[in-house]
Amino acid sequence: MDEQPILGIIGGSGLYNMAGLSSVESVEVDTPFGKPSAPLMVGTLAGKKVAFLARHGIGHHISPSEVNYRANIYAMKKLGVSRIISISACGSLREDLAPGHIVIPDQIYDNTSRRERSFFGGGLVAHVSTADPVCPELSRQLLEAVQSTGAAVHQGGALITIEGPRFSTRAESNVFRSWGMAMIGMTASPEVFLAREAEICYSIMAHVTDYDVWHISEAPVTVEMVIRTLLANTAVAQQAVAALAGKLPTSKGCSCEHALADALITSPEHIAPAAREKLDLLVGKYLKP
Repeated sequence: MDEQPILGIIGGSGLYNMAGLSSVESVEVDTPFGKPSAPLMVGTLAGKKVAFLARHGIGHHISPSEVNYRANIYAMKKLGVSRIISISACGSLREDLAPGHIVIPDQIYDNTSRRERSFFGGGLVAHVSTADPVCPELSRQLLEAVQSTGAAVHQGGALITIEGPRFSTRAESNVFRSWGMAMIGMTASPEVFLAREAEICYSIMAHVTDYDVWHISEAPVTVEMVIRTLLANTAVAQQAVAALAGKLPTSKGCSCEHALADALITSPEHIAPAAREKLDLLVGKYLKP
């Protein structure tokens, strides 16, 4: 593949079936962390090369805790993707974030416990800064793209990632609200942090499917409820992605591509050869003699 994708999209496989997407090819990518969730679908959209990845596999057969997040992000990096949009379902923890609305969160709270959270370890240590975990510039551009569709969209808010796959209890939901969380989902972590380690800009288009279970006047969340809202919002997501791809500038105007510049702490002479080889795609430019 000669031309590198300007944008990567991680979400449901339904996004592939969008007007204006042409010259689509399925690309199998091998990574040191195993296979990604599915082959990457690479095509042309609004005159730009883009790459799609079904986070839960084709047909949604991979649980949130079973997703190989490291392989997914590494595969995007290997294709040359420098910006990623995550499209995901979330529950609302605030009255003003109503089902059917879209939120572009600016903060993440990781409440998971079973997932591989970093590319690093095994002889190479890095401490990457994630004070502001999503790319502010890409999030601004995504917000404008969603606004152009006429959809109800909100800027900012903290998204908490729970382990899943079950939905929350009412007690848990109310605790998360008391913490100041705005939304709840199952896939933002560790995806967002791995993207930062890979020096890829990352932003989230969160589709509000329900009021979680804290809202006593609403029925408890169900799979049917989530799917119904997601299907209704698929057209909005497709329109926003096309609008975003068409307007993305070549220069990024952020610091994401230099995230590891001050993060590597292991002395070069003490980096295990296996770790150096495994992570060369991520750190090679910083370890040249």
